[in-house]
Amino acid sequence: MKTTIFLLGAILLLAVSTDSALKEGECEVCISAINEFSATLSEEQKKNTTEIENCFKTFCKKTTKDKVKRFCYYLGGLEESATGILGELSRPLSYSKPAYKICEDNLKKKDAQICELRFEKQIDLSKVDLKKLKVKDLKKVLNDWDEVCEGCIEKSDFIKRIEELKPKYTQKVEL
Repeated sequence: MKTTIFLLGAILLLAVSTDSALKEGECEVCISAINEFSATLSEEQKKNTTEIENCFKTFCKKTTKDKVKRFCYYLGGLEESATGILGELSRPLSYSKPAYKICEDNLKKKDAQICELRFEKQIDLSKVDLKKLKVKDLKKVLNDWDEVCEGCIEKSDFIKRIEELKPKYTQKVEL
């Protein structure tokens, strides 16, 4: 009977511990932002949690990336942030905990939205078959170019417009 209870407990513990592990691509903004921020700190600054928090707020003011700004907002690094969990970043960072572990162990548990942030995938038009893209992705290509597709209804209309504009926005490499 004791071995059965022990075995069930071990299985439950294993299920709980593997559930919290990061999956491929999860927390990509969190990990990237923490690594980028950490690289700006001196060894002396990394030892002081208050200094880390102040530097993080400065880092957040300077960043121009939308997803990193959102990450800063969630942590409390911006003046307009509604909450503040900077301690969940500064304490582990002060004892050199890796970025992915800070995201996985500290930040994800406090606010799951942090790990839902994803960078937008860039579409390489020289390698992609436009017919295989979704209309949403075709619209994104045009939007990135600050172009519109007047009267486009069908997917083929968007593809035709992109093909028309492709020479204007893609560079040809001559060898």
